[in-house]
Amino acid sequence: MQVILLEKLANLGNLGDVVKVKDGYARNFLIPTRRARRATEAALKEFEAKRAELEKVATDKLAVAQALGEKLAGMTVRITQKAGVDGRLFGSVTNVDVAEALAKLGHTVPKAQVRMPSGPLKTVGEHLVSVVLHTDVVVDLPVAVIAETE
Repeated sequence: MQVILLEKLANLGNLGDVVKVKDGYARNFLIPTRRARRATEAALKEFEAKRAELEKVATDKLAVAQALGEKLAGMTVRITQKAGVDGRLFGSVTNVDVAEALAKLGHTVPKAQVRMPSGPLKTVGEHLVSVVLHTDVVVDLPVAVIAETE
Protein backbone atom coordinates (compact mmCIF):
# COMPACT_ATOMS: atom_id res chain seq x y z
CA MET A 1 0.00 0.00 0.00
CA GLN A 2 1.25 3.48 -0.84
CA VAL A 3 1.11 5.97 2.05
CA ILE A 4 2.14 9.59 2.62
CA LEU A 5 4.17 10.00 5.81
CA LEU A 6 2.83 12.75 8.06
CA GLU A 7 5.94 12.73 10.29
CA LYS A 8 9.50 11.49 10.18
CA LEU A 9 9.74 7.78 10.97
CA ALA A 10 12.95 5.85 11.57
CA ASN A 11 13.74 3.27 8.86
CA LEU A 12 10.84 4.49 6.73
CA GLY A 13 11.24 8.10 5.59
CA ASN A 14 10.71 11.80 6.19
CA LEU A 15 7.64 14.01 6.31
CA GLY A 16 5.87 14.00 2.95
CA ASP A 17 7.57 10.93 1.50
CA VAL A 18 5.35 8.53 -0.40
CA VAL A 19 6.44 5.03 0.58
CA LYS A 20 5.19 1.52 -0.06
CA VAL A 21 4.51 -0.49 3.11
CA LYS A 22 2.68 -3.71 3.87
CA ASP A 23 -1.09 -3.36 4.03
CA GLY A 24 -1.38 -4.52 7.65
CA TYR A 25 1.31 -2.12 8.87
CA ALA A 26 -0.51 0.78 7.22
CA ARG A 27 -4.03 -0.22 8.29
CA ASN A 28 -3.21 -1.29 11.85
CA PHE A 29 -0.47 1.14 12.89
CA LEU A 30 0.43 4.04 10.60
CA ILE A 31 -3.05 5.27 9.66
CA PRO A 32 -4.76 4.87 13.11
CA THR A 33 -1.89 6.68 14.89
CA ARG A 34 -2.05 9.46 12.27
CA ARG A 35 1.56 8.97 11.21
CA ALA A 36 0.62 8.29 7.60
CA ARG A 37 -2.24 8.63 5.16
CA ARG A 38 -3.26 6.55 2.16
CA ALA A 39 -1.64 8.03 -0.96
CA THR A 40 -4.49 9.02 -3.27
CA GLU A 41 -4.62 11.97 -5.66
CA ALA A 42 -6.93 13.91 -3.34
CA ALA A 43 -4.76 13.14 -0.31
CA LEU A 44 -1.62 14.28 -2.14
CA LYS A 45 -3.24 17.61 -3.08
CA GLU A 46 -4.53 18.10 0.46
CA PHE A 47 -1.10 17.25 1.89
CA GLU A 48 0.63 19.79 -0.35
CA ALA A 49 -1.84 22.44 0.87
CA LYS A 50 -1.09 21.63 4.53
CA ARG A 51 2.62 20.89 4.10
CA ALA A 52 3.88 24.14 5.68
CA GLU A 53 1.65 23.66 8.73
CA LEU A 54 2.79 20.04 9.19
CA GLU A 55 6.46 21.03 8.83
CA LYS A 56 5.99 23.72 11.49
CA VAL A 57 4.45 21.16 13.88
CA ALA A 58 7.33 18.76 13.16
CA THR A 59 9.98 21.41 13.90
CA ASP A 60 8.16 22.34 17.13
CA LYS A 61 8.19 18.67 18.25
CA LEU A 62 11.90 18.48 17.42
CA ALA A 63 12.65 21.66 19.38
CA VAL A 64 10.78 20.35 22.45
CA ALA A 65 12.62 17.02 22.20
CA GLN A 66 16.00 18.77 21.89
CA ALA A 67 15.26 20.96 24.92
CA LEU A 68 14.34 17.90 27.02
CA GLY A 69 17.39 16.08 25.68
CA GLU A 70 19.66 18.89 26.88
CA LYS A 71 18.09 18.70 30.35
CA LEU A 72 18.56 14.92 30.50
CA ALA A 73 22.10 14.95 29.09
CA GLY A 74 23.99 15.64 32.31
CA MET A 75 21.69 13.71 34.61
CA THR A 76 22.15 10.36 36.35
CA VAL A 77 19.04 8.47 37.46
CA ARG A 78 19.32 6.62 40.79
CA ILE A 79 17.05 3.66 41.47
CA THR A 80 17.13 1.61 44.66
CA GLN A 81 16.12 -2.06 44.57
CA LYS A 82 16.46 -4.99 46.93
CA ALA A 83 19.58 -6.96 46.11
CA GLY A 84 21.44 -10.01 47.34
CA VAL A 85 24.92 -10.06 48.79
CA ASP A 86 26.47 -10.83 45.40
CA GLY A 87 24.96 -7.70 43.77
CA ARG A 88 22.15 -9.40 41.86
CA LEU A 89 18.73 -7.83 42.16
CA PHE A 90 15.61 -9.54 43.47
CA GLY A 91 13.62 -8.76 40.33
CA SER A 92 14.87 -6.27 37.77
CA VAL A 93 14.84 -2.63 36.71
CA THR A 94 12.74 -2.13 33.57
CA ASN A 95 11.93 0.80 31.30
CA VAL A 96 8.84 1.46 33.45
CA ASP A 97 11.04 1.94 36.52
CA VAL A 98 13.33 4.35 34.64
CA ALA A 99 10.34 6.34 33.33
CA GLU A 100 8.89 6.58 36.86
CA ALA A 101 12.26 7.73 38.24
CA LEU A 102 12.43 10.42 35.55
CA ALA A 103 8.87 11.49 36.42
CA LYS A 104 9.90 11.91 40.07
CA LEU A 105 12.70 14.18 38.86
CA GLY A 106 10.16 16.25 36.91
CA HIS A 107 10.70 14.96 33.37
CA THR A 108 7.76 13.27 31.67
CA VAL A 109 9.07 10.51 29.40
CA PRO A 110 6.77 7.71 28.20
CA LYS A 111 8.03 4.21 28.97
CA ALA A 112 8.09 3.36 25.25
CA GLN A 113 10.81 5.98 24.72
CA VAL A 114 13.15 4.31 27.22
CA ARG A 115 15.18 1.69 25.37
CA MET A 116 17.28 -0.86 27.22
CA PRO A 117 19.81 -2.36 24.79
CA SER A 118 20.65 -5.43 26.87
CA GLY A 119 17.22 -5.98 28.42
CA PRO A 120 16.14 -5.31 32.00
CA LEU A 121 18.89 -4.43 34.49
CA LYS A 122 19.51 -7.29 36.92
CA THR A 123 22.66 -6.20 38.76
CA VAL A 124 23.70 -3.37 41.04
CA GLY A 125 25.90 -0.73 39.39
CA GLU A 126 25.80 1.88 36.68
CA HIS A 127 24.23 1.03 33.32
CA LEU A 128 23.60 3.05 30.13
CA VAL A 129 20.02 3.34 28.88
CA SER A 130 18.92 5.10 25.68
CA VAL A 131 16.05 7.58 25.78
CA VAL A 132 14.63 8.18 22.29
CA LEU A 133 12.80 11.50 22.52
CA HIS A 134 12.49 11.94 18.75
CA THR A 135 13.86 10.08 15.74
CA ASP A 136 16.71 12.63 15.67
CA VAL A 137 17.17 13.03 19.46
CA VAL A 138 18.61 10.06 21.35
CA VAL A 139 20.09 10.59 24.83
CA ASP A 140 22.27 7.99 26.57
CA LEU A 141 21.28 8.19 30.21
CA PRO A 142 23.33 6.59 33.00
CA VAL A 143 21.17 4.67 35.48
CA ALA A 144 22.72 3.89 38.85
CA VAL A 145 21.08 0.86 40.46
CA ILE A 146 21.71 0.95 44.21
CA ALA A 147 21.17 -1.91 46.65
CA GLU A 148 18.46 -1.14 49.17
CA THR A 149 19.59 -1.35 52.78
CA GLU A 150 17.11 -2.36 55.44
